[in-house]
Amino acid sequence: MSDADDFMTRYLNNITSQYESSRFKPEYEPAEPETTKVTCRDGVELTVDIFRPATPGPYPTIVVRCPYPQQVELWKLHGEHLNRRGYAMVCEWCRGTYTSGGTWEPNVNERNDGADLLAWCEHQDWIDVIGLWGTSYLSLTCWTVADITTPKVASICANHYGTDRFASAYQKGSFRCDVLTAWAMQNAGYPVDADYMKSALHLPQMSVDEDMWGGRLDWYRDWISHPKDADAYWDEGFWGLLKSIPSKVKVPMFIHEGWFDHHLGSALTGYAALNEQVKEHSWLRIGCWNHYFLNPLEGLEPKHLDAAEVPAALEWFDLTLKRKQTPMRQVEYYEIGSDSWHVADSWPLPSAGADEVRLYLKSGELTDEAPQAASAAEYDYDPANPVMTRGGEALLTTMDEIGARIQPEPGWRDDVITFESEPLDHDLHIQGAISVDLYVSSSAPDTAFTAKLMCVDPDGTARNYRTSITTIGLDTPDAAPYKPGEIRRVSIDMWGICWMVPAGSRIRCDISSSDFPQYSVHTNHAGLWSEQTGTQVAHQTIHMGGATPSAIVLPVRG
Repeated sequence: MSDADDFMTRYLNNITSQYESSRFKPEYEPAEPETTKVTCRDGVELTVDIFRPATPGPYPTIVVRCPYPQQVELWKLHGEHLNRRGYAMVCEWCRGTYTSGGTWEPNVNERNDGADLLAWCEHQDWIDVIGLWGTSYLSLTCWTVADITTPKVASICANHYGTDRFASAYQKGSFRCDVLTAWAMQNAGYPVDADYMKSALHLPQMSVDEDMWGGRLDWYRDWISHPKDADAYWDEGFWGLLKSIPSKVKVPMFIHEGWFDHHLGSALTGYAALNEQVKEHSWLRIGCWNHYFLNPLEGLEPKHLDAAEVPAALEWFDLTLKRKQTPMRQVEYYEIGSDSWHVADSWPLPSAGADEVRLYLKSGELTDEAPQAASAAEYDYDPANPVMTRGGEALLTTMDEIGARIQPEPGWRDDVITFESEPLDHDLHIQGAISVDLYVSSSAPDTAFTAKLMCVDPDGTARNYRTSITTIGLDTPDAAPYKPGEIRRVSIDMWGICWMVPAGSRIRCDISSSDFPQYSVHTNHAGLWSEQTGTQVAHQTIHMGGATPSAIVLPVRG
């Protein structure tokens, strides 16, 4: 059995367990599934699998749209379990995938095709009310029609996707290759047998499709050609449309996210953009899990993690489809460290960042007070020998490294500089987006700096809880070109988190210049990263104390 088959078997078993452990027990028998075709406005026919209970309808109906043929058995399983709980399910296979007609091109056809499916559903007398449901790309297909829903659509449950594609693609100039390079290979529209790691390292990245994958993918070239948030590409066409949708949504939404999901930042942007009337009737739930709703905390088994997508969705659809009630605003979030769930009235939390703790970098230490004397830490960064990812949030394909992983001891590499605090004398509740403000210089005309923030247990075990990266050239997009040797202040911005660091623990921060494959490897050359054809070694300096007070900025609960 391949690793992919083994994962899918375990995933299917997990889904079954979630249905069986939910409070919603089987009451109906499923009928035999049916397959039909729905004709789109341009004449292309898409395959639709229909799952209904054996008892007469009409039924509350879950509608999903999927581009992944490897999930055929998954949606058969969902269909059977939903039927047994009184729901029908419609699963349409996206254009150019599985047995659907047309040509596959990611994203751009989902709005019209989704609208055509909903129009078809309106004319099916066995459909009572509709709930849209999906995770990852299937959540994207929900978002693309969220502002043009038809009368039968009562609610949407969108897991692990958002409406700001740039936030899921880049971090201050560095491409999230473990998400998008890998996804492009898996969803090219034709088989790609090339090695993923070699593909992600290929120079120039702009031609990796033709050089290694067997064909040109213009949509992938578009992604890797626009590393700036201000690039018009992200505000025009499909991505511009997607950004505009949340403010126009009219039905209640349940946005379900995880602290270690690579779409977290984008999803929270989507929630924030919902109009207030819709927010009054929507749910936001943020838990401690990864993109696959799995426990991301290596060596830890919190009792209250509750990383289960199915029971939460069933609660939502029972309320909005079966009981046909209007939900009231609900914000739930999990605090890592205290293993506790909390309820709030809004998001972002009013208390997030109410106070601020600064920990200053000083010769291997993190101190409460800024050092008066200036000092520096130096290392050489060689792109040919990048630091390999060990734990992180922006991961999809390198599954074993997603989340908070146990870290190597300080000093494990010469190009990873560690700073560590004294043991905390009280619990520290971090609530909001952490940043690491560094004063740096480099021998290169452009380069990258990474930060990994960790909790060190009293026994010395260290786990990462937030990581990020910046590039000198794009840390401040409108800054003047960097001159080698110049000291410049950069901010390594991290996604928000709710995290309690317990008393007796230490905070550790590792600084380096690469974190591959979570982020693309910086070549130490200036210019568009995807057009670089070679690399060079850079001598890096972190400046501390005096007029260059490098520090970690922790937003804490007031």
